[in-house]
Amino acid sequence: AVAMVSFQSKWRYLFMFLGIQLVVMALLSREGYQKRVTYFIRIFRKPDASVFSGRNHSAAGLSGGDVYANLSRLSKNHIHADEMPYCPKTSPLIGGPIHVSFPSGLTLAQVQRKNPLVVRGGRYRPPDCEARHRTAIIIPHRHREHHLKFLLYYLHPFLQRQQLSYGIYIIHQAGNYTFNRAKLMNVGFREAMREEDWDCLFFHDVDLIPEDDRNTYVCDANPKHAAIAMDKFGYKLPYKMYFGGVSALTPLHYLKMNGFPNNYWGWGGEDDDIGVRVSLAGMYISRPSLKVGRYKMIKHKLDKGNDVNPKRFNMLAKTRQTWKLDGMNTAEYEIISRQYLPLYTNITVFIGTEAGLHAIPPPPKAAVKAEAKPAAEAPANVQEKGIFRVVETPGLLKTELTALHVGSLMFFHRSHSKERL
Repeated sequence: AVAMVSFQSKWRYLFMFLGIQLVVMALLSREGYQKRVTYFIRIFRKPDASVFSGRNHSAAGLSGGDVYANLSRLSKNHIHADEMPYCPKTSPLIGGPIHVSFPSGLTLAQVQRKNPLVVRGGRYRPPDCEARHRTAIIIPHRHREHHLKFLLYYLHPFLQRQQLSYGIYIIHQAGNYTFNRAKLMNVGFREAMREEDWDCLFFHDVDLIPEDDRNTYVCDANPKHAAIAMDKFGYKLPYKMYFGGVSALTPLHYLKMNGFPNNYWGWGGEDDDIGVRVSLAGMYISRPSLKVGRYKMIKHKLDKGNDVNPKRFNMLAKTRQTWKLDGMNTAEYEIISRQYLPLYTNITVFIGTEAGLHAIPPPPKAAVKAEAKPAAEAPANVQEKGIFRVVETPGLLKTELTALHVGSLMFFHRSHSKERL
């Protein structure tokens, strides 16, 4: 009898032990407990030497690393040009996921102090190697200074970790007329290319912060849509032809699709029109992976002067008929000022209204200190008298590529005999 009781007690303890194990496993399988266990493990784990190897090993979806973490290794002095090797094809400074937050009290002066190698106009080149890529960042802007300081705080180190030679251009719409994002991007392309022969141009919304520096800001063989996974869409692509937020084109891509539409006044429609233009020009949209192309949006209400465009769906339905007639070949604007600030180049521009450039008087130029360089002598078929207008170059054969210089701007025009841009 005693042996029987002892046997039953052993089985009872065994079942209790197994039951406890099952409960513990079930709890640990839940996401909340996994994060808590990971947190405590990190507290008690000894520091790993790999933390100092120049890479952030945080998994995607967790907090990510400090965007400035790897930049302390950069030399403050540039090597002599004759001795400078090309940068590696893959930058050793890239670390993967980045922790993004929006602390109160951030100032542009603080951003400037954290980026000592950025020079006047928001320009940067690697101090210890020759960059393989030259990228211009074009940011359409009006009344979004609060968002701009956060974007600059993250974007400058983000680009430096990729060892790019880059410049940041803020294209500021003057006046209070309805905002026109796409037309400002046309202005940005032209004005950036007037200053330097950029390989690639990124068109970047001011309220989107990249969360992974493996999302490289270089162009692909086809137009690139970089902001494939925004937090506001649950880090998923909302629909196949979406081309909004952050996108990239080479100068040749831009010319092939006739730039961007000028007639989308207000919020919505222009990014879809641009996506359609990519297809109509015989190109495809390239994208990074959902894991890499992640962006966090700075929450805000719809801007005053940027109301929803009620005409956008009717205009989109006509893109096939209008894309060659409305774009870089009809972009008219007036430069009011050009300021080379410590963290970016600010270009204030008057772009007119739906009725045209001079339907209402432009802002008085005397009120703003103009810093624009005098325009260089332009070809006879390009108007450069205060109003900048990009026009076609007639008479070129379909198989030719011709380089036209307007000032220091290089346009690569794909010629055409039967069809016009």
